[in-house]
Amino acid sequence: MSAARIEAHLRRRERWRPLEIAFWLALLAIIILAPSRAALANEILINGLFALSLDLILGLAGIVSLGHAAFFGCGAYAAAILADGGEANPLLGLVVGGAAAAVLGLATAPLLLRGADLSRLMVTMGIALMLGELANRSAWLTGGADGLNFSMDPLFGVFSIGSIGAGPRNAALYSLVVLFLLFAFARRLRQSPFGLSLAAIRENRLRASALGISTSRRLIAIYALSAAYAGVAGALLAQTTAIVSLDLFDFHRSADVMLMLIIGGAGYLYGGVIGAGIFIVLKDVISEQTPEYWEFWIGLLLVVLVLVGRDRVGARLKRALPFLARRERAA
Repeated sequence: MSAARIEAHLRRRERWRPLEIAFWLALLAIIILAPSRAALANEILINGLFALSLDLILGLAGIVSLGHAAFFGCGAYAAAILADGGEANPLLGLVVGGAAAAVLGLATAPLLLRGADLSRLMVTMGIALMLGELANRSAWLTGGADGLNFSMDPLFGVFSIGSIGAGPRNAALYSLVVLFLLFAFARRLRQSPFGLSLAAIRENRLRASALGISTSRRLIAIYALSAAYAGVAGALLAQTTAIVSLDLFDFHRSADVMLMLIIGGAGYLYGGVIGAGIFIVLKDVISEQTPEYWEFWIGLLLVVLVLVGRDRVGARLKRALPFLARRERAA
């Protein structure tokens, strides 16, 4: 294939397809037309961003993690501590939350460069457990077991993102804008030379290294970026709920986001957002019908989905929605 044809193919991949645009407009319409469900929509969007952060390392680079809640909690606590200290600007809190998680990602990424997937699972879980205990022991800063309660300034000094009045709808719109901007960046990154090199590393790290690709640097970079995305998601949750607690570091958060990505499918970025929507809506509906046994029914549905229906549904989605294809064929 000539260089000109490859360049033309990559340019076509960069274009936003009509169904993609419709997808984001549909999310906006849901928030505007159903304000009573704005809080649920906000939860889906935040978890969609969290799942997107995991997809950056799992889908793009093949790095498995069961401790991604470490970065989520780090970003949430960073934003909460900033607001509790008197600097309650939401945008500044997002930047601080993302930066704190990115630094943590850079510090821990070298631990993942050696060993197999099982070793990485154990390391990521251990990091999350240590951070949770550290937050519990640092009550003077984090509030310990009681967590932190705080208040946020209005966005741009005008739009409240609290739980009163138009706050939930504003919070959902705020989360949607942040998710879209970060998604657009991740989409562009996936189609860039850097993203293509990550795909090569995911498929065969030894071969990629033999071709002259600096695998270690790229894996550290994408891991730090993934951590930053998770930190922003945590900061969004902290800001829109005005509370943080130790459960942000719990294993169930890492497990839940992994399930969301499994439901939606890893590797094409939309899977995290779609999976988060399906998982949270199922959780909301089933827990309303059977409050005591909702976990059982969700677990059963997930087993059926993974063992029976996911491949068939995924294949149909890929045929109906070309933009969902994990790997597009070369022109």
